[in-house]
Amino acid sequence: MPKTPYLEIDLQKIKHNAQMALKMWNKYNIDVMAITKVGLGEPYIATALLDAGIKMLGDSRIKNIIRMKKANIDATYVLIRTPFLSDVKRVVKYADISLNTEMKVIKALAKEAKKQNIKHKIILMLEMGDRREGILPENIEKEIRTILKFDSIELYGIGANFACFGGIKPNQEKMNHLSLLAKTIENVFDIELSIISGGNSANYNWLENHTNIGKINNIRLGESLFLGVETLYKKSLGGFFQDSFTLVGEVIESKIKPSLPNGEIALNAFGEIPHFEDKGLMHRAIVGIGREDVDINGLIPRIDIDILGGSSDHIILDAKKENLKVGNLIEFDLNYSALLSAMTSSSVKKVFKE
Repeated sequence: MPKTPYLEIDLQKIKHNAQMALKMWNKYNIDVMAITKVGLGEPYIATALLDAGIKMLGDSRIKNIIRMKKANIDATYVLIRTPFLSDVKRVVKYADISLNTEMKVIKALAKEAKKQNIKHKIILMLEMGDRREGILPENIEKEIRTILKFDSIELYGIGANFACFGGIKPNQEKMNHLSLLAKTIENVFDIELSIISGGNSANYNWLENHTNIGKINNIRLGESLFLGVETLYKKSLGGFFQDSFTLVGEVIESKIKPSLPNGEIALNAFGEIPHFEDKGLMHRAIVGIGREDVDINGLIPRIDIDILGGSSDHIILDAKKENLKVGNLIEFDLNYSALLSAMTSSSVKKVFKE
């Protein structure tokens, strides 16, 4: 048995979810870019995605792309966060395509690409209402006129982001607008855009309810591939696995204690004033994993127990009718936030299930 805590990763379930996504999106001639950032560019996960038929991998961190390339993972790599000006050398060297919004960065990429004798491809991200990254649509023609002057840069496509910062839905109106912008760009500049990327795992509702796809031909998927849910309402996707990841923690204390703390309450270790419900005596258990390792608010126990809260290194449980004993293992499902934090934690061992 692996040392606890550990995160069990079922590669076959990830592969299955990727196959399901490809089947759904390819039906409308929309290709899937798998986003690997939650997996930190883990080669085993990348291999499972490629085995499913994915050809394009996107990540927000160039170090994750480097990790996959050094593991000889053969894919088209896309840096999905606007490149750091200080990191253009590595971006040009390791990323086939990068998403961009800043002309100063694009000029630096062009200069570096010329040095490396490479034609670097870029996708311009448009601001479509979510208020994260993006060029305002009214400014796009001016930006493109400048970009087309760089012989070491290829304008490969345009894209938009939804439901990440502002929670804005990628509805038919937004998709129509993005398609119209793509048509306008192609007509005005007499070019063909290879990618019109319509969004992410928040786009499943749009796909289910509309048949007018327009020019959208690419989607960037992460959460739906790994957790089998769409991101607007966290609804499970039919035929997808929701349990590809399992967090396992070990019970380190199990006692009957009063449910209310005793004494004058002040701030806890995280600057919060905690509130408690008086339930009398309670079977309380402690699992040896904490907020340093995982977003405990995103954990769902697979047995009938309640998470009362946690500190840096402990999760406190109401064991209810479960006869939890020291040494017992507790399994948790994770939402995206919890998965991201658990994958990032060096204290959580990663165990791969083929």
